[in-house]
Amino acid sequence: MDQRAELSEFLRSRRARLKPEDVGLPDFGRHRRVPGLRREELAQLAGVSVAYYTRLEQGNGRNVSAEVLDAIARALRLTEAERAHLTHLARPMHKKKRRAAATRAHAVRPQLQHLLDAMEGVPAYLLGRRLDIVAWNRMARALLGDFAALEPDERNMAWQVFLAPGARDLYADWDAKATEVVSVLRMYAGCSADDPRLSALVGELSVKSPEFRTLWAAHTVQDKGHGTKRLRHPLVGELTLTYETLRVPDDHDLALVTYTAEPGSPSADALRLLANWGADEVAGTR
Repeated sequence: MDQRAELSEFLRSRRARLKPEDVGLPDFGRHRRVPGLRREELAQLAGVSVAYYTRLEQGNGRNVSAEVLDAIARALRLTEAERAHLTHLARPMHKKKRRAAATRAHAVRPQLQHLLDAMEGVPAYLLGRRLDIVAWNRMARALLGDFAALEPDERNMAWQVFLAPGARDLYADWDAKATEVVSVLRMYAGCSADDPRLSALVGELSVKSPEFRTLWAAHTVQDKGHGTKRLRHPLVGELTLTYETLRVPDDHDLALVTYTAEPGSPSADALRLLANWGADEVAGTR
C-alpha cells in the first residue's frame, strides 16, 4: 500500500466531512465548488501556510513536526484514533522496521491459551495483526463458529464478516459490525503499509465485497475497544453481549476480546446453555 497516497486520501476525506459552519467560518452556499472546507480554510485554522498544507495533503509528510500535526488534527477535529492514524501516516517508522514487524510470526504463549481455556463461561479469543484470529476457547467456537475447521486465511475477522456465509445472520446489526471492522483494519494499515498479507486481504475483500470497497474508501478509523453486540445464534436465539478488548502487555499486536452477558439476563441463560451443549455439538449444527 502507498503510504503517501494513504496520507493524501485520509486528509482529503477528513477535510471533506467538515462544513464551514462547523468551525465558525462563513458559508457562501452555492458558490462553493468543493465539499467541506477548502485547503486555504483548513490551513488558516491550523495556522500553517496554504503551500505547506497542500504539500502535506499531497502525501509529502517528510519532516513534519508533531506540533504541526497536532494543529492540523485540531483543525480537522480528529478523534484520538484518527490523530494516531495521521501520525502513523505522516511520520512512519523506518520501512525495514515496518516490514519486519508486519512479517513477524505471531507466537501465542501457552499461558495465554491456558487463560482462554480457563474462561469456561466466557467466549474469548485473541486478535492479532490485520484482525487475524490466532487463538480462541471453546465458548468462542460455540458462539462465533468453528475456527479450527477454517483455512488459515479465513481465520480473520474481516474475512469472516464480509465473506463467511453466515455472517449476516449472526450479527443482528451487520452494518455496524462491518463499519467497525473496516475502521479497525484501516487503523492497522496506517502502521503497516508494507504488510503483504494485509495488501492481499484488502485486495481479496475489495474484489469480492462491494460493501467492503465502499467502507474502505471512506477512510474511517477507530481502535477496537468495548461496546455491545447483538448476535443471532442458530441454537439459542438472540443474545445481547458486552465485549471488552484488552491489549497483551508484552505484545501490543495481540488483543484479548471477551464477551459477557448481564447476570440474570436471557443472554446469560443462553451462554450457559451453549456451555452445557459443548462446542463440538454446536459446531456440528452449522
